[in-house]
Amino acid sequence: MHLPGGVPSAHVDPFIGSQLPPRDLWPRFDYSAAHLSHYPDRLNASVALLDAAVEGGAGDRPALHYEATTWTYRHLLDRVQRIARVLVEDFGLVPGERVLLRSANTPMVAACWLAVLRAGGVVVNTMAMLRARELAYILDKAQARIALCEVSLAEELGLAAARASLPERIACFTPCCDASHPDADLDRRVAAKPAGGSAVATAADDVALVSFTSGTTGNPKGAAVFHRDLVAVTDCWPQVYTVEPDEVVVGSSTLAFTYGLSTSLLFPLRHRATTVLIPRPTPEALLEAIQRYRATSLYSVPTLYQNMLPLAGAYDLSSLRKCASAGENLRTDLWEQWRAATGTRAVNGLGTTEMLSHFVSESMQVACVGSMGRPVPGYTVEILDDEGRPLPPGERGRLAVIGPTGCRYIGDPARQAIAVQHGWNLTGDICERDTEGCFWYVDRADDMIVSAGYNISPQEVERAVLEHPKVYSCAVIGVPSETRGNIVRACVVLHDPRDAGEAMAAEIQNHVKSLLAPYKYPREVKFVDELPRTATGKVQRYRLREL
Repeated sequence: MHLPGGVPSAHVDPFIGSQLPPRDLWPRFDYSAAHLSHYPDRLNASVALLDAAVEGGAGDRPALHYEATTWTYRHLLDRVQRIARVLVEDFGLVPGERVLLRSANTPMVAACWLAVLRAGGVVVNTMAMLRARELAYILDKAQARIALCEVSLAEELGLAAARASLPERIACFTPCCDASHPDADLDRRVAAKPAGGSAVATAADDVALVSFTSGTTGNPKGAAVFHRDLVAVTDCWPQVYTVEPDEVVVGSSTLAFTYGLSTSLLFPLRHRATTVLIPRPTPEALLEAIQRYRATSLYSVPTLYQNMLPLAGAYDLSSLRKCASAGENLRTDLWEQWRAATGTRAVNGLGTTEMLSHFVSESMQVACVGSMGRPVPGYTVEILDDEGRPLPPGERGRLAVIGPTGCRYIGDPARQAIAVQHGWNLTGDICERDTEGCFWYVDRADDMIVSAGYNISPQEVERAVLEHPKVYSCAVIGVPSETRGNIVRACVVLHDPRDAGEAMAAEIQNHVKSLLAPYKYPREVKFVDELPRTATGKVQRYRLREL
């Protein structure tokens, strides 16, 4: 298979390439910036990030802290090489095959992620919170024959495998590779393998990652990411939000999110920094990690900044130099409260799963508090009208971006055509730009609910609620929340209105939690006699927000 640039693909399994959208539906890509013009046609991101760090003298530096364990760059490379050998020699992985990963943030999942790329495979990221039905959809969509799973999360994946008839092989691991654990098949195989071995010489434009993100129609969208993309983002936003070799970074987002992947793995490896991995990022766990490891940089979301505020005074945060916020808009009052409590300026910005990382960001000085900042070097950002024409400052419109990364949904040309128009990546956000060139967030352009940094499809939650036998009809909306930005509200019509009450609301909430990742459940359940509709039968969601 030859890629658009004429370079032969290293992929033997052609499935993922066949699922990319038609070329005329791709966005424009721009590698004209000086810091983006030097990538070779053959590029394996695992080698460019990790092998290069060890060869550059960082081998004995700490790469990952996890609880009482520290892995150096050299030890991480050793694990990556061994896992890659297991994938190829024991599991028969061929370049281009998909490997699903399921784990909280641990050293082993970081090693597995890099090992799949090293072996020429395609990582399929999944969050630890996903339930069997969600995992089954992803397995089927990506056709993942192999899955690597943290031991404590295997049960739900097993249920998903029964529904999807995939993966054919599930290998379990412990957080730090404990070969003595009775259920850790992968760890034992890793211990038996020698290190070393060459990496697959993937093309820079071979798919390396499929990251699934919620869509307003319910089913997740699989965004394809190339090896070149993974390296490019490490050379873009860090020009604004710098990453230095002496830094210790802490993040709240899972590596299964591209925000967490970029800030806790890609950026630190590329710039030889150290990452603290936290499996359950509660406010207390984040603050404890800053204090314990003398962390210099914190990546999080507004909800967690809000929840850390009342606790911050009980911890020594004097090592903290800087903070970044993403996932949802950072309120000015929260920014001011955080600065007063910690002395650090939270750098606000915006990225998307499809773009992989930030494409607009405030500067380190945060000269325009409350804005999203200016375009990250390498990206062009515009406000467009409905016909795709740029709007002048002060006009509200659709946020659009072109750069070294872009949207490519696998097996979904209809949604690709919505997300990419006139060559621009449309983010689904309504924004405006001021006369100084700063971008300001206004609202979502679609029905997507952004809660505590998570994108939640209202239709997906509606379908889950409707599976409850006592529910007749349902509409799901997002409503403002001081602590989470927005929360999910389910407006429910019951078969028998006499069943309405707190007990039924809790029953519906628990029902949704049993089917979907817990962050998606409706934190409010409102019982109504009927759903308000237009003359054509469309639900009037604005009236449900007024309840």
